[in-house]
Parts: sequence; structure tokens; C-alpha cells
Amino acid sequence: MPLTRPQRPTTQLPPPEPPCTSASLPSDLPRLLPLIAPDAAGGPTAETYTTRLRAGEYRPGRTWIAEDDASDGTLLALAVWWGDPDAAPEADLPEALDGLYVHESVRSAADRTALAAGLLTAAHTAFAEAGASNPPEYHLSLPGDWHERPDTVEAVAWRQEAARRAGLPVSLERLRYEWTPYTALPAPAGRLRFTPEPDDEVFVDLFRRVLKDTLDTDSRKEAESVGAEAQARGDVDFYRDTMPGDRSWWRVARTPDGEAIGFGLPSRNHASPVVGYLGVLPEHRGHAYVDDILTEITRILVAETDPEKVRADTDLTNTPMAAAFERVGYRNDARRLVLSAH
Repeated sequence: MPLTRPQRPTTQLPPPEPPCTSASLPSDLPRLLPLIAPDAAGGPTAETYTTRLRAGEYRPGRTWIAEDDASDGTLLALAVWWGDPDAAPEADLPEALDGLYVHESVRSAADRTALAAGLLTAAHTAFAEAGASNPPEYHLSLPGDWHERPDTVEAVAWRQEAARRAGLPVSLERLRYEWTPYTALPAPAGRLRFTPEPDDEVFVDLFRRVLKDTLDTDSRKEAESVGAEAQARGDVDFYRDTMPGDRSWWRVARTPDGEAIGFGLPSRNHASPVVGYLGVLPEHRGHAYVDDILTEITRILVAETDPEKVRADTDLTNTPMAAAFERVGYRNDARRLVLSAH
């Protein structure tokens, strides 16, 4: 007969109180800054945060905190969202999550994940109550070889799991390209004429037509959701009304006899000039017209903005666009991991 020992009585401890989560206040700034210590997953620095705070891109209502009320009110986690600096207070909804930080005292990945997921969930609930249809995307700027860096993989993993639990289960990896004036542009091929076009309806039609068999994940998914016509109109509205680039920079690419081949939208965001959008109509693909359009976009940005750099993104899976960037002289300097609801 096996020997048995009497079981010692156990004391059931109550679970720890969850941290208090809320939007930050201006008076929280001195407590926030020490927590903004980017690790291998990147994110804004304390200096970047204060600069963008002054510019209105970051605001207290777009910065959420989790603090331990059971102790001295130590900040345990911090989430920083970016938003339109010109947005009125009554329309102050963030557009993208820029940074997610957890205090160094929270050591295990499981605890970091749970804490960050709770903070994001609370903020997403508040944003939805304020009118947001979906949680803002989470954008992580990462080195090009981040998959081969164990420290970066680890730093991304708990953030990605926290975002998934908070309603951002879809991931998309994009290549970030950069062109500088130190790189010569290809000479114009002379195959196309680039003409301004003031009629938005022309661009709506072009946007709609290039959606056929597009390799751009976001455009394809949105068109499947709302239809090609609505997607095209939404794209025109976005680039005209939201991006700071000048509408007069937009060009239609045509053959010498006037047939439309595609179009290019030089633009800019709040940080730098960007290749906003370019497309080649399906019936004209396969002739490297994308190189001509990309070169013209870059020439316009050089003439209009005298840039230190021009930036552009494309999906990791869009290999034809990536090859065009390389041929025109853009260099892949980073990757962007985008976590979203759909």
C-alpha cells in the first residue's frame, strides 16, 4: 500500500488588482518620459515624443497609461498613438499606434503581454465609444533583417500578441525605401508624357481601373469590402484631403498619342516627401512603365520640395514594385510591420 501524507492546508490569495488604465494628462509628462525607452522593436524616443507633442501629432488624449494604484502610482505601461495635428479636439481620434512600452520591472513576456493587451483593449474601447469604426493600426518600424535578430524577434513577439488580443490580429509586412539626392535618377525614357489633370473624376477612373489584379494588399482588401468604385473615390479623397502634398503635383502618364497608361501621385506626409501612389493600367503592364512613372514622381518631388530624402513603402509580396524601386535608385533601409483589425 502506498504511503500518503496529509495535505497541508493552502491559502487562496486573491488575484492582484489589475492596473488602472486611462488617457494621460498633461501633468503626467514627467512620469511618461522615463518609460519611453525604445528597445529592439523601435518606437519613438523621449525626444521624439516631446517634439511631436509640441507639434500636436501626439496629445495627452492619444497617450494611454497603466499605473499601479496599489503602490506609489508607478507607470507600468504606456501606449502612444499618432494623429492629425490639425484635428479639432472634438474629432481627436488617433490614426496609428506608434509605440508600446512596459516598465522594466515587468520581466516575463507573459506578464508584459497581458499588461499591454489590457492597456490597448481599454484604449480601443474608448476610441470606439468616441466614434472609431476600427482600432487604429499598430506600425512597427524595424530593421530590414529583423527576422535574423533574436532580440528584435523577442521584442516584437509580445507586442504582436498583445495587439492580437486587443483586436489587431492581421499582420502585413512592408518594405520601406528611401531615395536621396546623392543618387542620380535615370534619364527620361521619352516613352510617356506626364500631364497635370485637374478633374478628380479622371483619377477616380484610373484608381478604379488599376485595382484589377493589384498586388497592393490594402487596396485589394478594401476594394473587396466596399467595391472598386467606392475604394477609388476614397483613395482620391484621402490623397487630396488628408496628405499634405499638393494636388497640382498629380500626373497622368500618357503615350505620345494621348492614350492613358497610368498615373503617379507625388505627395508628402508630416515627416518627408513620399511616393504617394502610382499605378499602371492592367492592359499596359509588363513594359516597365512603372519605372518611368516612379522616376517622374521623384523628379517632381525634387523640384517642388528640395528633399533631403524621398520615402516610399511597398508590400513585401509586391516584388515587381520592389524591383522598380531598386532600378530607379531607391534603397531598402527598413521594414514596417503593420498590425490591423482586418
